[in-house]
Amino acid sequence: MSRASEANRIATPVPHRRLRTALGNEGPILVWLLLPAAIVFTAFFLLPLGNLFLIGGSGARGWGAYTAVLTDPQYLRSLVSTVALAAATTVATLLISGITGVFLTRARFRGRALLAALLTLPLAFPGVVIGFMVIMLAGRQGLIPDISERLIGERIVFAYSMAGLFLGYLYFSIPRTILTVMAAAEKLDLRLEEAARSLGAGPLRVVSDVIVPALKPALLSAGAICFATAMGAFGTAFTLATRINVLPMVIYTEFTLQANVATAAALSFVLGALTWAVLATVRTAAGTTVAAAG
Repeated sequence: MSRASEANRIATPVPHRRLRTALGNEGPILVWLLLPAAIVFTAFFLLPLGNLFLIGGSGARGWGAYTAVLTDPQYLRSLVSTVALAAATTVATLLISGITGVFLTRARFRGRALLAALLTLPLAFPGVVIGFMVIMLAGRQGLIPDISERLIGERIVFAYSMAGLFLGYLYFSIPRTILTVMAAAEKLDLRLEEAARSLGAGPLRVVSDVIVPALKPALLSAGAICFATAMGAFGTAFTLATRINVLPMVIYTEFTLQANVATAAALSFVLGALTWAVLATVRTAAGTTVAAAG
């Protein structure tokens, strides 16, 4: 090694040398390719998020606004209701989409493509349209109240409650999860299932020991997206009723009706931080699962 090369190596800090070794000759090119994403990430995420955090501590309560989100009974109930609704939506979506996705991948029958297209049709609808659909199904003049009145003499109306919102979120989440499950189910090794059956495993044992572990990374990823969507969805809740006790509606009320910008900002930051924490945890779990499988 020449003296100039040796001097350059000594002058370059150890982290930079490691980065250069990892990237090789393509390092500068990769840096320039990542630069637009870094600019967009900084301009549209880091800076607005930092400003939102500062606004949350600038109101009459000061930084106590963040404490109030977790201690005030009104905000705490809203937060718990939002998390519970998002968790219930995620579990139900994964259960329905998992079974349906594997079935559509394995089964071959006439009308299969049409059925798959119909199940993914809600992808084209915004949350407001889905809210209207829930009203037409379970609203005051909806289909379910008409049927229940004929059967039991009482109109069952639940569109304007948490049950109606759950139905809307479920309708909104299933198509996205089905597509993820179907893509993962197509890569399943059928020989593993055949081996399990040859060893005496029943259908439920094959599902629990072979199919579900193989789909676990896809289910975790889809479940995280479903949870995050349900945590922050606003259009469906706003269409059904403005008094549904979920955090996006509380933020809307604080910001528009009460002009309490600081509290709305604090609630927004806590909602985003909680959702991000769940996404980060699930991503770590999914990465651990893939590494263990590999």
